[in-house]
Amino acid sequence: MTDDHLRALDADAWAARFALLSDATRLRLIIAMHDRPGLGVRELAARADVGENAASQALRVLREADWVLTERDGRTVRYRLRSDVIVHRILHDILGVTHGG
Repeated sequence: MTDDHLRALDADAWAARFALLSDATRLRLIIAMHDRPGLGVRELAARADVGENAASQALRVLREADWVLTERDGRTVRYRLRSDVIVHRILHDILGVTHGG
């Protein structure tokens, strides 16, 4: 690989993306948000089969990494993935995730 390829690759950015995806709880939540944008913590936790505290902590990490957007709906905070073509491609091309119901 040439120096130009290494610079174009942006290895640090890719490593950060894969670090976020390496945690099973975060990955389950990402897939749940991809499948059903706009769910609250309780619904996301149930879909990801994790506890609400674990879901909240993982969502905080994803928010801080700027992967997740929030919207307040009364007392509920609703979560969705930021429109990121790279994350979408990772979910579809590498993990085989599809849009579902």
